[in-house]
Amino acid sequence: MKKTLLIFAIAIASFAFACKTQSTNTDSTKTNTNNAQKEVSKTPGTQSSEDGFVASETGTEKEKPDSGKANVQGKALFNEKPAPNVEVKLCEKFSTFMGCSGQQLTTKTDDNGEYLFKNVEPKIYEGLIVKVFNTPSYIFAARTFGISAAKYKIEADKTFFAPATNLFKSDIKAQSPKANSKVDAKTLEIKWDAYPDAAYYKIGLYPKEVKITSPYINFKVEGNSFKADKPLFNGEYHLKIEAYNANDIKLSQLNEDIKFTITGGEELPSEGSGNVPVGK
Repeated sequence: MKKTLLIFAIAIASFAFACKTQSTNTDSTKTNTNNAQKEVSKTPGTQSSEDGFVASETGTEKEKPDSGKANVQGKALFNEKPAPNVEVKLCEKFSTFMGCSGQQLTTKTDDNGEYLFKNVEPKIYEGLIVKVFNTPSYIFAARTFGISAAKYKIEADKTFFAPATNLFKSDIKAQSPKANSKVDAKTLEIKWDAYPDAAYYKIGLYPKEVKITSPYINFKVEGNSFKADKPLFNGEYHLKIEAYNANDIKLSQLNEDIKFTITGGEELPSEGSGNVPVGK
């Protein structure tokens, strides 16, 4: 038994939590896990069965499960190419605040980015997550962003074919604005290093002040710079940049948390005035 620190991936926010998880790898060794922080996300288009579980896709079985047991088979990709030697976990229980708990199976992808859990107990599993390379982040084996859990009904004498998991990195480098800088609203220009194979980017300016609605949320940009052309209120903002390939698969996001302050813009709305859109 040993204690480790896990961090999982969520598309929008991260959570700090403490938990105690019993983990079991595919040859039945067990580990306890404490104090994990996680982020979780899924890639677009997941199909659910009528009872709300992630539906099994089609595929060719690598092996038949033993009688009364089940197999779980899937693939991890980066930029639509196989992602070899990444860790995959199958969790009996999963929640936003507690992460994985109960029985936990662990394996790795092969040279083709494929993984196989052999002869697992048929039951409902609440997490099937793929580690993002050598980072402490995980992504759900599903195709829709913004979830905190997904349930998988694993049935006896069958192979469950999980949706392919599209991994993304966190290595986009911003040139401007710099973290903790002050920028004039009239001259704000966002610049970043071009990302390999990126067809376009999505940028976001998220104001700290809840009264303000930003005009730049998931704003599509085809180059690697953008000059703001809509009015912005003064105050602190959080910058988000994501790179996508030509097939709308996310490749990467910013490699740091950049917060900066807008000056020379519009004054904040007065108390009690409610949410005020920027650039109305």
